Amino acid sequence: MKIGIIGAGFIGSALATRLTNLGHSVAIANSRGPETLSEVAQKTGAVPVTAQQAAQYGEIIVVTIPLKNIPNLPKGLFEDLPGEIPVIDTSNYYPLLRDGHIPELEQGELTESEWVEQHLGRPVIKVFNNIMADHLEKSGQPVGTPGRIALPVAGDDPAAKQKVMALVEELGFDAVDNGNLRESWRQQPGTPCYGADLPARELEQQLESLGTTRTAQQRAQFLANHAALEKQMEAQGIKLK
Repeated sequence: MKIGIIGAGFIGSALATRLTNLGHSVAIANSRGPETLSEVAQKTGAVPVTAQQAAQYGEIIVVTIPLKNIPNLPKGLFEDLPGEIPVIDTSNYYPLLRDGHIPELEQGELTESEWVEQHLGRPVIKVFNNIMADHLEKSGQPVGTPGRIALPVAGDDPAAKQKVMALVEELGFDAVDNGNLRESWRQQPGTPCYGADLPARELEQQLESLGTTRTAQQRAQFLANHAALEKQMEAQGIKLK
C-alpha cells in the first residue's frame, strides 16, 4: 500500500521503518518541512514530503504528532481525502511533560481521539498509542506466537477499522476491537491497557472489566495514575516526541 505519515517522532519513525520493511510505500512529513527529514528518510526508507502531500498519499494516513500541535495542522488538510481512506490517530495527552492543560479533556467525557477528530474535521481510528515506539518497531511476531502483543483499535467506521486492524496484524500484533471512539478511553494513559503489552485474551479481559461507559471514579483514578506516571518520567529525564 501507499501510506502517509504526518509526524516523524518516535512512533512515526517506528511505523515508517516497519512499513517500508514490509514493502509498503511510505511518505512522511513533519512540521519543519521535508528538507529537515534526510536522516529520518535514510533510517526508515520513507520519502520526505509536506504535510499536505502526506495527507493525500495513498490508502491509509497516520497522524502521530503531539496532541497540543493538532490544532496547528493546516486547515482543510483532509477535505479532499476520499471517505473510505482511514485516518489513524496515535495521540496521547501528557499535560505535565508536553501538552499543557486542555480543559476539554479534563472536565468532560471527551476522549483524546474525539478531540482530535473534532479538530481534523475527519473521522479517525485510534491505535498505536498504547505501545512504546521501540516495541512497535521490534516486537511484532508471526500469528500464533505465544504471548504475541495485542493492540486495541477503536473507531466508529467498521470498514475503516477493519482495514486498520488488518494492518496491525501485518505488523505482527493481534488487533483487538476496542469499540467505538467514545470507548477509546480504555486505551488511554493511566488505564491498565496502557503500555502493558498484553496478549489478546488478557487485553480483551481488561477491556471488558472496564465497561463501556467511563465512571467518575474511573476518570479520577486514571488521571491520578497518569499524573504519577508523568512525574516518574520527569524524574527519569524521559523526553516525549
